[in-house]
Amino acid sequence: MSRTSRILLVIACSFPLLIASCGSAPHTNERYVFVAANINIPYWQNAKAGFLDSGKALKGAKVEFVGPSSYAPNDELKAFQDAVSSAPAGILVSPAQADLFKDAINTAISAGIPVICIDSDSPGSRRVLFIGTDNYRAGFESGKTMATLLFGHGGIVLVKIAGQNNQEERARGVRDAIKENPQMAIGAEVNDSGSPDVAGNEVANMVRRGGHPAGIICLEATCASGVANALDQLGMGGKIPIVAMDADPKTLTLINQGMVASTVAQKPYTMGYFGLQFLDDLHHNRVHEFPDWRNAPASPLPDVVDTGTMVLSARNVQSYLSAIQQPQ
Repeated sequence: MSRTSRILLVIACSFPLLIASCGSAPHTNERYVFVAANINIPYWQNAKAGFLDSGKALKGAKVEFVGPSSYAPNDELKAFQDAVSSAPAGILVSPAQADLFKDAINTAISAGIPVICIDSDSPGSRRVLFIGTDNYRAGFESGKTMATLLFGHGGIVLVKIAGQNNQEERARGVRDAIKENPQMAIGAEVNDSGSPDVAGNEVANMVRRGGHPAGIICLEATCASGVANALDQLGMGGKIPIVAMDADPKTLTLINQGMVASTVAQKPYTMGYFGLQFLDDLHHNRVHEFPDWRNAPASPLPDVVDTGTMVLSARNVQSYLSAIQQPQ
């Protein structure tokens, strides 16, 4: 080997974060777990894709995506506790109910396992950070969008998953946005437990009993399709504006069909991708604000990372679909 080649090799191996081919892989025997709720819906499959793509950059690391296939907080908690007992290098979790997960998250942190909340937070726990949407702002955007659609007049129905931190923050944002329009009010709040069928049935029964909402705001990913289908069966398809949440494929199709007015789309892929990068930073104490995050007086990472939203409607949904369908 020439002297120049030896110098280049030394330089390359001085930057293990950028070049993983010098010697053994830096992430050998490391395993990261993502625990989510209702993992089969497109929203969480999108987050999983970001998580897996991020894992490919961690040469030698293993990544696992687990959780219940329906909205089942206790089942999700069990999946989280199982992950903790397996002593991984770090865990991403979207707590279905903040208080339910608090003690389990604290147990993981006490065991030296970094835990990052993603999409839905458990702010009373010792989780290291939250990465996801500023849910209050997302809810406020939903309320503001509906106010524009209704020209500031009318009563609306709010559909959410009751008790889930992100949903309650969105609901708070909607309420504050509606307060800015004195001739608008929230006539009812519906808990659909993450089921489009429940959302549709609740709204349909409300209409059959004589309720006439001017608009409907959905704060979880599957709600809009259930509500739109129920209204269509009542001969009211497209007649009551629906503001949805997330870029669920069914929701985007309904926007194209004129059955849903708009949706506030989050970025679950981005959450999954950067959530794992932050976990890996913690595991390797890569951010040297303190020598070790485990006994530091504060986290070396940001407390909250807002991944942002975008409002999609008939005006821009086709350009969005074209963009996401571009080859990688």
